[in-house]
Amino acid sequence: MILLRTNDEISQFIQSNQMAVVYFTTEGCNVCKVLLPKIEEMLREYPEVSLAKVDISKTLEAAGAYSVFAYPTILLYIDGKEFSRESRYISLETFEETIKKYYKLLFD
Repeated sequence: MILLRTNDEISQFIQSNQMAVVYFTTEGCNVCKVLLPKIEEMLREYPEVSLAKVDISKTLEAAGAYSVFAYPTILLYIDGKEFSRESRYISLETFEETIKKYYKLLFD
């Protein structure tokens, strides 16, 4: 997982990975701290999926640019287009089902 610090870095990450997950968090979010390791572990099953983290408390302009107003927020991009958005009350099972569905279409 990499840490993205600017809108340009976020855009470049999304465009350069066929399947990209961007995890938006903020320093004071305890749920975010608990959820991120679970997402990292889940994504080990999907080696073609790239994961990046954006700390909104250090990258304020990203919140507006990507319409992120609650934390955590997870965005799934495929070929540069947003395919899924999960925010605040995130079901890992539902998110993994979404990943699995698109992963099979792209990589199996």
